[in-house]
Amino acid sequence: MTKLADILQEEVLEEINTLLADADSEAEAVLSEAREKGSARLAAHRRKTEAWVRLATQRAQSAAALALSTARMQARGEAIARIRQEALEELHAAGRRPDYGKVLEALAEEAVKAMETVEAVTVHPDDEGRLRAWAEAKGIELLTDPDLHLGVRVLAEGGKRWVENSLPQRLDRAWDTLAARVAQLLWE
Repeated sequence: MTKLADILQEEVLEEINTLLADADSEAEAVLSEAREKGSARLAAHRRKTEAWVRLATQRAQSAAALALSTARMQARGEAIARIRQEALEELHAAGRRPDYGKVLEALAEEAVKAMETVEAVTVHPDDEGRLRAWAEAKGIELLTDPDLHLGVRVLAEGGKRWVENSLPQRLDRAWDTLAARVAQLLWE
């Protein structure tokens, strides 16, 4: 019986070895498949992460470029506003110069030419003495208005029609062109 037991034991061992070999082979196949799937998922995740990083970087760069552009535009706007303020201050200083009477007469002449008939010319009370001789020579009544600065207002038809010609107003009318030129000079 030992021989039979040995044969049976040998067959059982062979069967066990075959089953173990099959199990090892199957386990290796499952493991290999799991590794492939894991590698594929890792690669896909890496690609998604890299794409997200590229997109986030582009967005951050765009946001930074926009912030820089906005800051530049704001700085330019502030610089142009300062220049406009300085120009207005220079205009107000012009009203204290000795030759301002001539400027006032020139403004009055331009305004009178814009009207068919003129009944009166209005100036700031401080400028009345500077324009009195001119108005008398033209035969035009001279009025005063404390709200009118650095210029004249020519009236017709009992005040229904009027033309105002002042230095600040002229700066306002020319400002868009001047501001564009100032910007060009400053940033080219």
